[in-house]
Amino acid sequence: MGAKGFELVGGDVSQWGYWQAPGNAAALEASVWSDITTVMNVGIMLGALAAASLAGRFAPNFKIPLKSILAAVIGGILLGYGARLAFGCNIGAYFSGIASGSLHGWVWLVAAFAGNMVGVKLRPFFFAGVEGRKPTAKTS
Repeated sequence: MGAKGFELVGGDVSQWGYWQAPGNAAALEASVWSDITTVMNVGIMLGALAAASLAGRFAPNFKIPLKSILAAVIGGILLGYGARLAFGCNIGAYFSGIASGSLHGWVWLVAAFAGNMVGVKLRPFFFAGVEGRKPTAKTS
């Protein structure tokens, strides 16, 4: 989807090494709706929207602080880059790797844990008021 978006704004990714493989080149030429992952991701988002609406909890708020937007962009880029390096996400690279006894699954675990620790330390910078906040139990 990133490549399709880049092409929409005038970029050309067809000469990049990744898109030279026949299967990847065919995916680049095809509609995003022919990609099962795209259809699944859109379905997940629509399902979450429907669930929130049916529960009466749908309340969009577009007053998002700039630091929070910056955190989301940085996090998204790092997650996407990490998924490309690991040749998969938490299912394909982590769970399947550990289940098959492969070393790469354990390396994924260590890297993900380290990344989470860094993220927790950076949270107060991006989200005001999170440092020192203790969880509270909700009572009805």
